[in-house]
Amino acid sequence: MALIDNEDAAKRTARAIASDIWFYYEKKIDEGIEKDNLFDLVAEQIDEGRALFKRRLTPELHAKNFHLFERALVDILLKTKGHIASKLW
Repeated sequence: MALIDNEDAAKRTARAIASDIWFYYEKKIDEGIEKDNLFDLVAEQIDEGRALFKRRLTPELHAKNFHLFERALVDILLKTKGHIASKLW
């Protein structure tokens, strides 16, 4: 598989990985938001996703755009859960 070398494809990849985390661990995410320990509960999944994202990009693109994965996590895991009562908001 060829490495991703453009920012648009990197954004789509980051969002796809974050969406997979959301899909497979939604209950854990909900619990983490409610109890204000989200990043502890899904740390392993996020670390795996971050590593996958890094492996899929060229080193040069990742160095410039490593934040895209973090942004996708916020957009997918948090923004969709604003209805859950939490100390986070």
